[in-house]
Amino acid sequence: MIIQCKSSFKNEKISFAFLNNHPLRTHTKETQGGLTPGLALQILKEGNARFMKNIKAHRDLLEQANITSTGQFPFAAILSCIDSRTSAELIFDQGLGDIFSIRVAGNILNDDILGSMEYSCKLSGSKLIVVLGHTKCGAISGACDRVKLGHITGLLEKIEPAIEKETETKDNRNSGNNDFVKNVTINNVQMVVRKIREQSPILLEMENSGEIKIIGGLYHLENGQVTFFE
Repeated sequence: MIIQCKSSFKNEKISFAFLNNHPLRTHTKETQGGLTPGLALQILKEGNARFMKNIKAHRDLLEQANITSTGQFPFAAILSCIDSRTSAELIFDQGLGDIFSIRVAGNILNDDILGSMEYSCKLSGSKLIVVLGHTKCGAISGACDRVKLGHITGLLEKIEPAIEKETETKDNRNSGNNDFVKNVTINNVQMVVRKIREQSPILLEMENSGEIKIIGGLYHLENGQVTFFE
């Protein structure tokens, strides 16, 4: 049974097919092309709401694997941390072929990740880029503690501007201060969002023309909620 669910975003509508145990279908070129960036964000919000209630949309993952074997049409690209507790597909209750998942410690940005985002949006039609940080992030904590170790050193150095931007905390500027770590985490997300626009003329032009939206968010390990920075 296919039903029309009215989205809370600008009174737009989107079809969902997960009632009466009908498997939710993977996105096609037509459904992907019919989405706006706002609707793409709304899909993620509604998926996270299901996740928080421990409700999953009914999907036939084997069927989705077969369907997507000949092509994929993800509606969003999500840059998140490698933390084992932050799988974007689970947090947003998405299936195979729904999102591009880009993962690296501290959800930092480099040329390869930026190229992956350009591929996702310009060549594959995704409507949304999400930079998703999370509470109690080990990479952020390591950067706050000035950890120096092998290749981790260079990775954590990319987070240092977010530490310098946090000027509210005068004492205990280390991983033992949860508020300080959270502030740096949010700074890091917002700075990565800004860097995407600054370093990719392709993505900036697409956002300015309304083809895509670039947004940051914070996943709360404590309760499963994602807060978007809109």
